[in-house]
Amino acid sequence: MLSKEELQQITESIRSAERNTSGEIRVYVARQCKGDPLEAAYHKFTRLKMEATEQRNGVLLYISPADHKAAIWGDRGIHDVARSDFWDKVLAEMLPFFREGRIADGICRGVGSIGELIRSQYPVSENDINELSDDVILEE
Repeated sequence: MLSKEELQQITESIRSAERNTSGEIRVYVARQCKGDPLEAAYHKFTRLKMEATEQRNGVLLYISPADHKAAIWGDRGIHDVARSDFWDKVLAEMLPFFREGRIADGICRGVGSIGELIRSQYPVSENDINELSDDVILEE
């Protein structure tokens, strides 16, 4: 689905987005999504125990390139501060890249936008630790 270089590019975009925030961003790339991508994102979010972050400010970007589906699930701490249309706006920013087959670039765009929101609400603290891995999760 994604090359080693593209996976590294996405991981670096996550690290960059998290550099100035206590928030956590994860990217999950699914082989396929037969149902509602938002429901799938929620299930992956809970399976990955992303709600266990101290400030409840984790965000999962769920992508199924083969099915042309994507969704974003934000935990309570970040969802409550996002505008009602924020998640849809981020997905809309990503779509042109996906249509061109530039999946990694689209994901990086989404990660960057999510990072800006999280940084504005959850600036990095002096003793901040990275609570969740920055590596892209590829569905087996």
